This record gives sequence, structure tokens and C-alpha cells, in this order.
Amino acid sequence: MTIRPRRSLLYVPGSNPRALDKARTLDADGLILDLEDAVAPDAKVAARERVVAAVSAGGWGPREVLVRANAADTPWGADDLAALAGSGADGVVLSKVERPEAVQAAEAALTESGAPKALALWCMIETPLGVLNAAAIAGSSSRQAGGRLAGLILGTSDLAKDLRAAHEPGRQPLLTALGLCLLAGRAYGLAVIDGVHLDLDDEAGFAESCRQGAALGFDGKSLIHPKTLAAANAAFAPSTEAVETALRVIAAHAAALTAGQGVTVVDGRLVEALHVSDAERVVAMHRAIAERSGA
Repeated sequence: MTIRPRRSLLYVPGSNPRALDKARTLDADGLILDLEDAVAPDAKVAARERVVAAVSAGGWGPREVLVRANAADTPWGADDLAALAGSGADGVVLSKVERPEAVQAAEAALTESGAPKALALWCMIETPLGVLNAAAIAGSSSRQAGGRLAGLILGTSDLAKDLRAAHEPGRQPLLTALGLCLLAGRAYGLAVIDGVHLDLDDEAGFAESCRQGAALGFDGKSLIHPKTLAAANAAFAPSTEAVETALRVIAAHAAALTAGQGVTVVDGRLVEALHVSDAERVVAMHRAIAERSGA
């Protein structure tokens, strides 16, 4: 089982050279070098050149390096994809994806520009139409079907604005959208990343948002400030208790199979093959995180 930790994906302004340099030292599982929202229109071209140079220079360690391109219908979108095709980035993030055709067009553009097959696509789902079409988007070019699409990233700020939804504890107004995107991503074997928490002074609210996201099934959280990395990494990593339980489940089920039994009981709960599969995922993630940190 190959699993890549994606507990924390930090947005980094592509127009800020100091932020780009600092990002190489941060304890983030992934970075989203941003050419879109974080860059003013008159700085777009320079930011693209800076980001491509930074990515090509390397030095990112185990961090997954994604670059968020400008939308295809902007003056910079096509040139962003052409420049990123050979940059060495791990993936390109498409903003405000609403239809599967947008994914297919981006994949064709990257291939035409000579992008290696390993270059992944990620889709921002941040509008009502994008949520309603999440399943079609997820299935349009998934890795398991031989395409480039590796994951979905929720843009909950834009989504809340379009829905006219309140920003409130528990995110009740967004739960339907979060669930639909998770269903779409899991149906097609994609990673799914939760949206940002905007209030940097609300540590308790951020922690609760992470706890909720992990409970719902998200792989990790997108972040807007380095100070939130530790909390996100902790929330989306298996706890010591969860790892110990998973190891007991795997061992008990193996012993049951040796005894000719298909099910067993661990800590008073019935265990069968489906529970073993999830336990193996927990252990694999724990080991991947330990390997990433050098432990």
C-alpha cells in the first residue's frame, strides 16, 4: 500500500520570493505555489517566471510541490500551463473547476506542451456548479483510469460566498457540499483536501475545523499561514491509540484466518476483512509520516 501524507497543504504567494524560500524549510506535507488569488494582475507574468525558476531549482525535500495556475479563461491561464508543463512540479492546481471539460482541456494542453505523465492535475472545487458536477469532474481523468487527476481541493471561502452561507462553528451550511466532494473523490480514488480556515486568531475554531475535517474523511487541510501547520499535521495523522488498535486488528484477523475463521473480535468489536483494510491504511499512513520526518 503506497500512501503519501497530505495532512497540510500550504498556499504560498508566487510573487513573494522570501515566502518561496522559506517554504523549503516548513513542516508542510505539500505546498501550493499560487499564481492566482495571491498575485496581482500586473505581477502575474513575473510571478510565473519566479515560480517556475524556484520549482526547477529544487530543494523542496519531501514536500509535494503543486502550483495553482490562473483559470483558462484569463489572459494568463494558457501560458501558465505551458510554462508549468516542464517545470518539475508534482502537480498543477486548476482553479474554480466546474465541468469535466476543463480538466480534459488542461490535460490536453499539458500533454501538448510535453508534460511528463507524472505531472498531476488537482481541481479546486469552489462553486455551487463545481460541487454539483464533482462526480463528473472526479471521473473525467482520474489516475486510476490512466489520467492525470490526483485530487480535489475544496475552496470553501468562495463556495460560502456563492451559497450566501454563514461562516459558523461546525460549518453546518457547507456539510452537504463537503460530503458530495468527498463522495466524488473517494469514488474515483482521489485525494480530497479540506478548505482553509480564514480567522488566524481563532485557534480553537481552527482546531475544531481540522478535527471535523479528519472525522469526515478528508486527507488533510489547505492552509494560509505557516503557524497552522503543526495543528493540521497532528489532526490528520493517526493517533498512537489508532495505530495500536490497527496493529491489533491486523494481527487478530491473521490469527483468525490461520485458525480457519473469517471473523474475530478485538476490544469487543467484530473484525472482518473490511476492518483489516482500513487498519492497514492507518498503519501505512503512520509509517509514511514517520519516514517523511526521518523517525
